[in-house]
Amino acid sequence: MTLLGSIIKKGIELNQKLSVETSSPANQQEQQLRKLVSTAKETAFGKYYGFENLLESEDIISDFKQRVPIHHYADMHHQWWKQQQQFPDITWPGKPTFFALSSGTTGKSSKRIPITEAFLDSMRNVGTSVIRSLPNFDFPEELFESEILMLSSSANLSKHDNGHLEGEISGINVSNFPGWYDFFYRPGKEIARIDNWDERVAAIAQEAPNWNIGAIAGIPSWVLLMIKKVIEVNQLETIHDIWPNLTVYASGGVAFETYRKDFEAVSGKPLVIMDTYLASEGFFSYTDRPGVMDMKLALEHGYFYEFIPFDERGVDERGHLLENPVSFSIDEVETDQDYVLVISTCAGAWRYVIGDTIKFTSLDPNEILITGRTKFFLNVVGSQLSEEKLDAAILEVSENLHVTVNEYSVAAVKNDDNQYIHQWVIVVNGEKIDEKEFEKRLDQSLKNANKNYGVARSKALKDIKVKAIQKEDYYGYLEQNKKKGGQVKTPKVMKSEDMNKLLAYIQD
Repeated sequence: MTLLGSIIKKGIELNQKLSVETSSPANQQEQQLRKLVSTAKETAFGKYYGFENLLESEDIISDFKQRVPIHHYADMHHQWWKQQQQFPDITWPGKPTFFALSSGTTGKSSKRIPITEAFLDSMRNVGTSVIRSLPNFDFPEELFESEILMLSSSANLSKHDNGHLEGEISGINVSNFPGWYDFFYRPGKEIARIDNWDERVAAIAQEAPNWNIGAIAGIPSWVLLMIKKVIEVNQLETIHDIWPNLTVYASGGVAFETYRKDFEAVSGKPLVIMDTYLASEGFFSYTDRPGVMDMKLALEHGYFYEFIPFDERGVDERGHLLENPVSFSIDEVETDQDYVLVISTCAGAWRYVIGDTIKFTSLDPNEILITGRTKFFLNVVGSQLSEEKLDAAILEVSENLHVTVNEYSVAAVKNDDNQYIHQWVIVVNGEKIDEKEFEKRLDQSLKNANKNYGVARSKALKDIKVKAIQKEDYYGYLEQNKKKGGQVKTPKVMKSEDMNKLLAYIQD
């Protein structure tokens, strides 16, 4: 037991006891909306949609939904955010100093998301809430005097012609860390500014013996590569041989379960896995209790949420939003129902469709899981497969065949007879896969889990094909397509043309 760690831990415990929520989730969310609307009432967006009058409404949530349309990125950008790059007071007071280049998996070019000072404060405040939750886990005192390794995108931001700085959100966050963060933040801003991913990881591996890492945060696939590089360079058996106090891994960006066995293989003792929902558009939720991957929704941190049911009330048969979908507030949701997440934020996003689907696992407290992306909904021929169902099937078949599959991609493509099939590419690590056996088991797993898939397989979906490739080939493909880096998320459901490009790369 260490004195400093004990003092810090008890200080956090005291802070947690003094931080008591006094209002209901519905009241918290109404207050957030009022604060957002009040702050933005003098902006061009606020004047256009009558925010001044909206503040006098007896039912501000209902009137807000009626007055302000739902926005996707394309219309939000072209109508408003593009102007905000040049002029102040467009969707939020002032002119953003930063724009986040989205590292998401959809779209051909990067999206530019405005990042305001209020937004950066909100992300830090959610981070503070995460720290307040740590006593729930009963971590050892040593953790509280160790360092945190955050595997971000490059903190070397570029300057746009309009004067603002650009980069991925994790790089923007790192570049805005106050000086006192240097006490515990690793790899430090100097290494974080290295643009080349391989060079950055090599620098981390070289410096690793000088650090006392207690927690790591980042996207699983890239964190795993970094850990393996540290082990290789320093000639270790496990990562705990160099960082014995490593206790926590904060995952995010993609579902963790398909990576669990690989993390266990490089660890000398069990890690506590915490999930986070941190996107370019906000830091929305985090795991705040042990033994689960469910995440507590951040309700008082500059975000107002809406939830559109991912069924006939909200989307069509291809997963696209209806013209006038049903939209629920926090007090109207139910558990085990997929919802399209819609947000309004202190970065000037208004009724913005972030592109993720979530479900509530608990209503008291409000806890969620990410179930997928709206564009990762595979339903070309009525199979109705969400990312959550795809993950579950891959995990089941992998465990039954005693292999590990972290990454995969699937697309509905046409075969030589002009009939639709599901083409899968699965990524393995040195193992030999019987592709035909994997096909058979995967097909059966999806039939067992989803009756719509079973119906599709008896009609328009004529076959399923699996191609297994090694990790080095997969990362070579990502590098060729400039998708290599600490915060890059690769698509699980591809368009047919993208799948054909991947197959062509494999063939070559």
